[in-house]
Amino acid sequence: MHFRASFCHPLQSDIIELGDIPEDKVIETFKTTDWKDYLLKYQAAASDPFYSPSLEIENKDNKNGLTFSAVGEPDGFCFYIFYKRPKKVKIFFGLSEKTDDNYLTDITDQSEQDALDCLNALLKNDLQFLEDKVK
Repeated sequence: MHFRASFCHPLQSDIIELGDIPEDKVIETFKTTDWKDYLLKYQAAASDPFYSPSLEIENKDNKNGLTFSAVGEPDGFCFYIFYKRPKKVKIFFGLSEKTDDNYLTDITDQSEQDALDCLNALLKNDLQFLEDKVK
């Protein structure tokens, strides 16, 4: 599988495209992100910060992706997890279907372990786990 990553820095308006990332570096990238430091920068912003610190990982082969956004106090933060994927959705009162290439669901108040569980599911292509967890 092929993965790409991007990062939203609290003090930069443009999303930072990290590009292709080897599968064996995805977990390391998440774990080595200094979430606490970015949240301190978020809080210290003189004007409105642009984003909560967020890391997106996408499987380029099937277009399923997760975004992890750190929120809360730097010493006690949690994650919002967003799950983006192509999904068939009903339209016209359920009479027809179309594919939404960027169907998005989210879950709030998640621990680092919850985030790692979701990230591991993405790496193993366990899409059912993600469908059940991030509703």
